[in-house]
Amino acid sequence: MYEDIRKNKIKTGFIVGLFVLLITLIVYYICMAFDLGEVSILIALTISILSAWSSYYYSDKIILSLNRARPATHEEDQKLVNILDALMVSSGLQYKPRLYVVDDAQPNAFATGRNPQNSVICVTTGLLEKLDYYELEGVVAHELSHIKNYDIRLSAIVTVMVGLVVMLSDWVSRALFWGGGDDDDNRGNPILMLLGLIAIILAPIFGQLMKLAISRKREFIADATAVEFTRNPDGLISALQKLEADPNELKTADNSTAHMYIVSPFKANLKGKKRHNIWSTHPSTEDRIEALRNLK
Repeated sequence: MYEDIRKNKIKTGFIVGLFVLLITLIVYYICMAFDLGEVSILIALTISILSAWSSYYYSDKIILSLNRARPATHEEDQKLVNILDALMVSSGLQYKPRLYVVDDAQPNAFATGRNPQNSVICVTTGLLEKLDYYELEGVVAHELSHIKNYDIRLSAIVTVMVGLVVMLSDWVSRALFWGGGDDDDNRGNPILMLLGLIAIILAPIFGQLMKLAISRKREFIADATAVEFTRNPDGLISALQKLEADPNELKTADNSTAHMYIVSPFKANLKGKKRHNIWSTHPSTEDRIEALRNLK
């Protein structure tokens, strides 16, 4: 576990640096395309550094806002509060995560925050209503595992920065398509301009690959760690089965945050449609259940 935490911290630093470079190239290309001259590189560096800083310190607030989450209360969500209190002892975490709730019929959950001191566990009302005590305990333990393993920092930063990169690339593509900007006379560095254009074109694919790279393995590790906390693999197995079988769509889910949930919030609309493929952000529920059964 400690080795995974160390790798997550190193990986986070590497990814933040990579995104700073990518955003710098895209913004530089935008500035030069609109003929802003020599200050383009300063503008690009300023925007990329500010975006990295805000992604690190405000990612949890951004993600909670995107999902329209509200704080949980002891009066309305007593079972959830009691489960978290009990798991704090077995998890060994020093800081108690804040609890949030999303009003949605689909049973699902995610954790976010930059570190255990500033962590959040968010569940849907569907999860609270449809799972029994031990199933809910398994899900909360899974999210606590993400917090303890520092998965949340990596996931939250990638969510915000991928969203920004894709938004920038989409915006400049539309602007240039409709004739905004004339780069016939710009004197920008041709290598940086070329790299910026490549970054704009490949940004959506890069963002998806980045989410895939951090999502699949960490779900198996979090499942196993959750069983260490609860000593009850059956609770999490039953919860995963219910979550997979539930037909409801999560209204607040989008491609930027889907990889954060315990199971994919998107459902197959067509009968017989394959739900898991090489582009899925989550391993198949069947594989996760089989791995949990092998822990017994």
